[in-house]
Amino acid sequence: MRSCRKQAPLHLREKLVQTFWPPSLKKLFGTSFFTAPYNEAIRTRKLVTSFLKPELLSDFVGRFDSVCKKSIREDWVGKEQVMSYSLIKKYAFAIACEVFASINDPGRQERLLEEFNLVLGGVFQLPIYLPGTRHYKAVNAAGVIRRELLDVIERKRRRRETMGGYEEIADNILLLMDSGHDTSSSTMMMLVKYLAELPECYERVLAEQKEIALSKAPGELLKKDDIQKMKYSWNVVSEVLRLSPPIQGTFRKAIVDFSYSSFSIPKGWSVWWTVSSTHKSEEYFPEPEKFNPSRFEGDIPAPYTYVPFGGGPRMCPGREFARIEILVFLHNLVREFRWELVFPNELITVEPMPLPSKGLPVYLHPHAH
Repeated sequence: MRSCRKQAPLHLREKLVQTFWPPSLKKLFGTSFFTAPYNEAIRTRKLVTSFLKPELLSDFVGRFDSVCKKSIREDWVGKEQVMSYSLIKKYAFAIACEVFASINDPGRQERLLEEFNLVLGGVFQLPIYLPGTRHYKAVNAAGVIRRELLDVIERKRRRRETMGGYEEIADNILLLMDSGHDTSSSTMMMLVKYLAELPECYERVLAEQKEIALSKAPGELLKKDDIQKMKYSWNVVSEVLRLSPPIQGTFRKAIVDFSYSSFSIPKGWSVWWTVSSTHKSEEYFPEPEKFNPSRFEGDIPAPYTYVPFGGGPRMCPGREFARIEILVFLHNLVREFRWELVFPNELITVEPMPLPSKGLPVYLHPHAH
């Protein structure tokens, strides 16, 4: 289904449709705002959104930078070749663990990441709870993670002598940790791929990041103002998000009978809106298959045509979190290396987000410092 310039698209018309997720997701994320009943979801979403406000996240920039520098130093530097996707996920998950669950132990993070990988594998599977199925593995993995988070919450409760509904808190932290690393990992992986294929874009990103680095004292961490200066770099990321969005679309359920783009949709039917219907449209983005970061200079895209984070009241609350996480990674990576793809024609599959079939291995070429 296509979005339209003159009216909000189908997925934003709250009087016609409501958010709907398949049973498999409800079993994984429980009472989180993602899968909770409509009114409950609104209440919880407001709480989550307040935590992810840009003015609050600006205080985390240095923390993100510290985690990223440690990741680059320990996992990338000194290597001739690395499996980039797994290292990107490790970095993004470390951020999610520290920010959302105060889990700083690398061994604990590694164990939890293995469970989250099982959760991702069962997101859009048939909800058949039988040993050996992806859904079975995902539900059990979500249970392991939930118990770990409940333990974290209980220990904090003892220190603060508070009481409350910890299952709901654990479900929302589980969701934040999942969405806070999986989607951004996919985007950072595609960013590495595109910059390897487009040296002119890489050079402009490198020049911008060098200029920012030169304005810093030795050892000084990035700050909010540095992120604001990464204008071309964010244009590149925005073009990656247009061409290879981590979320391909979402489900909605009709709450009344209505017509849309000559289709009659009965009440109770489920529909799926797709990001690519506008992202790949010649009407909104000339030469839509061409990688062109300059699209995002000057005038912004027409409302509801560029929607990697959704739009309107359902805009992803983690947009600024993802922006900081991705730009901090890009800053540190390009300042250390050039790279080339080991498999230039490596297949990118979508299940349910873009993933490299061979892990996107790259050859690293360190800069002379």
